[in-house]
Amino acid sequence: MIDIRLTMEEKQHALAKLRSIKEQFAARHWFPGTSGNLSVRTGNIEEGPFQFAITASGKDKSVHTPEDFLFVDEDGQPCEATRLQPSAETLIHSEIYRLTGAGAIFHIHTVFNNIVSEIYGDEGYIPVQGVELIKALDIWEENGRIDIPVVPNYAHIPSIVPCITAKLNPDIPGIVLRNHIFPEAAAEVLL
Repeated sequence: MIDIRLTMEEKQHALAKLRSIKEQFAARHWFPGTSGNLSVRTGNIEEGPFQFAITASGKDKSVHTPEDFLFVDEDGQPCEATRLQPSAETLIHSEIYRLTGAGAIFHIHTVFNNIVSEIYGDEGYIPVQGVELIKALDIWEENGRIDIPVVPNYAHIPSIVPCITAKLNPDIPGIVLRNHIFPEAAAEVLL
């Protein structure tokens, strides 16, 4: 299907944002091998169907190519004829966009998040208390606390979706998959 809803400028803007974010995260070594993925939503969810640009499957995020990203519809299907495949986790991106209206989703892999997710995985959340940076989430009380959800990770991606959607919290822009990080970021922060 040919995409006629997005202008060339809208597409270029989304792709420029993804390239910039990809460079920053790759420099931090958050994409070992071909892991992880990034997406940016285009259009207004309240106005009807939406699309998003997402990293293509199997690509090394530390290398730039003309085939790094593709546009998909709200069901995760390519909007244009392409031989590229969207990321394996595209279904998760679709559902988070649908439920939250987020502007971008970042799926990264770090050693530290994997260790922390294993330590707190049985509890179902990672407690974060007294950390200065939670003020960015508009939590200003002394010794404030948030609980970052930890959900199980399954090889069968559709099995992860209900675990994530059950734990989505608009006050905490992230979810940790046990041994597999998947933070989500809101539109206001990125766009």
